[in-house]
Amino acid sequence: MNKKMGKIIFYEDRDFHGRSYECSSDHSDLQCYVSRCNSVRVLNGCWMIYERPGYTGFQYYLKGGDYPDYQNWMGFSDSIKSCHMIPQHLGPHRIRLHESENLRGEMMEFTEDCPHVFEKFYHHEIHSCNVLQGYWIFYEQPNYRGHQYYVKPGEYRRFSDWGALNARVCSFRKVIHFL
Repeated sequence: MNKKMGKIIFYEDRDFHGRSYECSSDHSDLQCYVSRCNSVRVLNGCWMIYERPGYTGFQYYLKGGDYPDYQNWMGFSDSIKSCHMIPQHLGPHRIRLHESENLRGEMMEFTEDCPHVFEKFYHHEIHSCNVLQGYWIFYEQPNYRGHQYYVKPGEYRRFSDWGALNARVCSFRKVIHFL
C-alpha cells in the first residue's frame, strides 16, 4: 500500500474561487467547512464525493485533476456534503454480477472495465453483486455516464446496498490509482 496521502480541495465558487476546505481523509459532514461546492481540485488519490452528509445521495467519482465546475464531475447541483477517499488497490480486480437479489440468478464474473453491460451479460438490471477484489464504480448509463455508485469488496444483496434507487447498471469500471 502506497503511504502517500490523498488530498482534495473543495471550493465554494467556480474556477477555484471563494472559501475553500482542504481534506486528506474521509469526512462524513462537510457542511461546517463549505456551504456549497462549485469546484474541486484532486491533488492525490481517487475520491467519491456525496451530495448529502453521511455518504448518501448522489455519488461522484473523482480522480486526480481539476474540476472547475460541478458539471465537470457530472454533478446535478453544488451540494457536496461528504467525501470518501478510495483506498489504493494494487492487485487484480474481480466482481460477480447477479441478475437477481441475494446473489441469485444468472451470474457473470468480470476482471476488466465494461462500457456496455448488456453486450456481455444481456441484462440492464443488476440486482446483486459480490466484489471479490478491488474497487469499482457502477454507472446507470453505457460508456460510464449517468448516476455513479462506488462498490468495495463485499456482498451487495440488493441494489439499495450500494445506494442505488433502481437496479440499472449499464457500465462499470475499476478504480485504478496511478503512481
